Amino acid sequence: MRFLDKFRHLAANLTASAQVKAQETIQSAVQSVRTMRPSRVLSFSALFFAVCAVGAVGVAPLAPDAADLPVKTIVQELPLPSLEEQMAKIILQPQHFIKEEKVQRGDSLASLLQRLGVDDSKASNFIKTDAVARTLVQARAGRTVRAKTTDDGLLEWLRVGLQDDGKQNSKTLVISRDEHGDFRAEELAEQYERRIEMRSGEIQSSLYVATDKALIPGAVADQIVKMFETNIDFYKLQRGDYFNIVYETFWQNGEMVKTGRLLSGEFRNAGKLFQAVWFDEGAGEGGYYSFDGRSLKKAFLKSPLEFSRISSGFSMRIHPISGKWKAHKGIDFAAVTGTPIRASADGTIDHAGVQGGYGNMVIIKHWNGYSTAYGHMSRIAVRKGARVMQGEVIGYVGSTGWSTGPHLHYEFRVNGEARDPNTISVQSAAALAANDMPRFRTVAADMEHRFNLLRPERGSAARTAAR
Repeated sequence: MRFLDKFRHLAANLTASAQVKAQETIQSAVQSVRTMRPSRVLSFSALFFAVCAVGAVGVAPLAPDAADLPVKTIVQELPLPSLEEQMAKIILQPQHFIKEEKVQRGDSLASLLQRLGVDDSKASNFIKTDAVARTLVQARAGRTVRAKTTDDGLLEWLRVGLQDDGKQNSKTLVISRDEHGDFRAEELAEQYERRIEMRSGEIQSSLYVATDKALIPGAVADQIVKMFETNIDFYKLQRGDYFNIVYETFWQNGEMVKTGRLLSGEFRNAGKLFQAVWFDEGAGEGGYYSFDGRSLKKAFLKSPLEFSRISSGFSMRIHPISGKWKAHKGIDFAAVTGTPIRASADGTIDHAGVQGGYGNMVIIKHWNGYSTAYGHMSRIAVRKGARVMQGEVIGYVGSTGWSTGPHLHYEFRVNGEARDPNTISVQSAAALAANDMPRFRTVAADMEHRFNLLRPERGSAARTAAR
């Protein structure tokens, strides 16, 4: 006998026994009621109904076994439209296409519209004659143009980003067709989407080869040089040196429009780690600081040229023209003609013109008796009396005066006397004020966290994260 059958047999016996006991209890109760006082009748009635409830539970039949329930299968055919009917409905519906193209050098309006799939003489005439719409023709190469057309090539709308305002806003030209079929053009002010990018690179030969491999824009690579130029000689980078950087980019319609500021960077050179973070001090002023709040702006740059090599140091030598043994009271930086020469510190132009064997020469007067001289220029870019800032271009490398080839002769003078700049100790700019330090520490901690994320990826292809 199955377990379920045994259970049913036991339940049946319990039910029969419960019924007998219930009947005996009822008869006894009726006899007692006849002899009771009226005050006890109500209490006994409650007991009676409770007994009945127990009996009801005892005799309630069990639910049927689900396995014994009948199963019915229903099959129904659903009519499906034929492929021809579906194709006919699609063909009858109006079709719209959105296409994207980039403006190419030498593009005409006709060639651009053709690549966009626009075959609409009315739209073409409107763009040629409307003063606002005509700016489409002036869009610079590389700009993305989007256009929506019908299956017949009629233009519904066209969008292209125009020049930005130099900050975080831009203008977008929108040409659209209204319900009457007429066109209108307008320039809409749109705000760029700001993203924070993080990338890494490793030096194999030069900085710019590493930044190109890491897909770092050229404008950002230039900022890396400016960030660390007072601490690192980029002409003497070693194989295996590496860097991590964090910088801004600005996007519009899913396309990067321009790069922004280099926010932070770290560079390991010759086993030593240099770190810097941009800190905005307010009122439009800011600068790069080490992570402990010391300014990275030194009083004088290590070199007036971004990339060069020292061809002759501050020492005794045989003069290449006279052939005599004499003191060389400066440093010669070999570079190609036309290389920009930068002011090594803030100051005022004390001389700008020809000076004997120095050829075209610029002398900058600084503070506390310091001055710097730059000789053999091919061209001078400043005038006497002008105020210049550190890093500002003052001229270009040449070979004027007593020179055997293009190079920069650089002198560092103290009270008019030439001194070896490598032996002069000049203090850096002042550190941050105490009330700026809490905000600075927050910025520095965020950048340190980003560098911790980048360091495991050093030596691999660039890793990018956007916020």
